[in-house]
Amino acid sequence: FCFSVFARPSSVPHGAGYELLIQKFLSLYGDQIDMHRKFVVQLFAEEWSQYIDLPKGFLVNERCKVRLVPLQIQITTLGNLTPSSTVFFCCDMQERFRPAIKYFGDIISVGQRLLQGARLLGIPVIVTEQYPKGLGSTVQEIDLTGAKLVLPKTKFSMVLPEVEAALAEIPGVRSIVLFGVETHVCIQQTALELIGRGLEVHIVADATSSRSMMDRMFALERLARTGIIVTTSEAILLQLVADKEHPKFKEIQNLIKASAPESGLLSKV
Repeated sequence: FCFSVFARPSSVPHGAGYELLIQKFLSLYGDQIDMHRKFVVQLFAEEWSQYIDLPKGFLVNERCKVRLVPLQIQITTLGNLTPSSTVFFCCDMQERFRPAIKYFGDIISVGQRLLQGARLLGIPVIVTEQYPKGLGSTVQEIDLTGAKLVLPKTKFSMVLPEVEAALAEIPGVRSIVLFGVETHVCIQQTALELIGRGLEVHIVADATSSRSMMDRMFALERLARTGIIVTTSEAILLQLVADKEHPKFKEIQNLIKASAPESGLLSKV
């Protein structure tokens, strides 16, 4: 938010300081300013040709240009999940990746369990396949029955126009549960685009991998630092049912009990 001020009553009175400038900003932009955020007033410094923080004791005594800058403050992400506001994203779990991706068999098993859970809980599923002409379709072990969208892509991120349109058709979407390959490429770029659109992202650590465990480890660390939630399949499924009395609890519990022993992938987080 920016405007020029003049040392005359029609704009800002001569000798006006910080408080009067704030009042002026509120009179001009009050309906656009989130008053729960912190902000700072900056002055355009001609000698530097850039904005600087308003000097201490500043008073308007000549024509100048000032702006109000909202501060980017970190807000704790709670990570609550409910089936009605959640969508699952299954990213590029394709046949040609099988020999190259570490622990691929394990993430296939976990991915299938997540998709079974999504069907039980009525959660929409969006699936992408990276250049399937060259890399093959989604592996046969993963049942895509009932998926809302199965889409080929060449872009690394899953956030394609078709995906955005599909999300727009689902009322109240707040959370995306994301899994697949590769952690440091398609998963990372998808997650960053999604949070840039105001969605909360949960990455399932035991259902995502890369060719290199180093790439995977640093991608998960970077994503966690941005406020993305790095979690596990069991945590996701039990958070979605939330209560032993949930009508689908027994079926979800059976999915978890039927899971294979931990492979060691989680020790590589």
